Amino acid sequence: MPYADVGGDIRLFYTDDGSGEGPPLLLVHGWGTDSHQWSWHIDALTTAGRRVIAVDLRGHGYSSVPETGNTPRMMAEDLNVLLDRLAIPEAIPVGHSMGGQVVSILAVEHPERVRALVALDPGYGITDDIARGFPKMIAGLRGERPHAMAEAIDQWCTNAATPAVLRRWHKRRLYGMPPHVLAQAFEAMFLEDGAIGLRPATDDYLARRRCPVLSIWADQERANWEAGLLKDPASKVVCWEGSSHRLHEERPAEFVHLLGGWLRSLRV
Repeated sequence: MPYADVGGDIRLFYTDDGSGEGPPLLLVHGWGTDSHQWSWHIDALTTAGRRVIAVDLRGHGYSSVPETGNTPRMMAEDLNVLLDRLAIPEAIPVGHSMGGQVVSILAVEHPERVRALVALDPGYGITDDIARGFPKMIAGLRGERPHAMAEAIDQWCTNAATPAVLRRWHKRRLYGMPPHVLAQAFEAMFLEDGAIGLRPATDDYLARRRCPVLSIWADQERANWEAGLLKDPASKVVCWEGSSHRLHEERPAEFVHLLGGWLRSLRV
């Protein structure tokens, strides 16, 4: 499997499957997991005639683990360099959770790179009532039992719709994560200067996305909120009520079907 040097002693692990005309899909996982998250989708997407690149973000999976810089902004810059290394002028990034932040930053800071964007229950648009608990969570991630705190945070990501195998799969990956990466990435998503995870910072930043966006949420209020921020008329917001934060893993066939139909509507 290939690796790419993207500068600053960072090597990204990625897989590159399938073929087809047009921009490839760039699959970007969430916090505390890795590109194995897309194992439920890659075969179906390549069978549908798509080239699919799935990457481990810095600090995650098989990619390099720097002591500092494990932030969505740096991860987005890594992806920009990765596309250079692969001679891909334009892609369709698909990001889940923290990955939704990463691909949105890529779309804002490097708009020429992003033909269209897909955000799956993305890690932005958090309201104050939820964010009040974040300082305690970050302190726990920096404390004596960081993985126990990460597991407690992850419980928010599941519900009765989540199969036990997915709960176990994500728990195992969280416990294999370097604690400093978990803490840095979580803090950078929401509380650091320039973070875009909390409203109204999210509103201001996402208003700068100009490409078509497909956004899939598990919560109707957040779906309605993002619909008001989208600029391109080809954008689409969908809510799968009853699903958990891991909605695309719980409903992989439905996700692939929805994504394929939306891309065909764009004639991509």
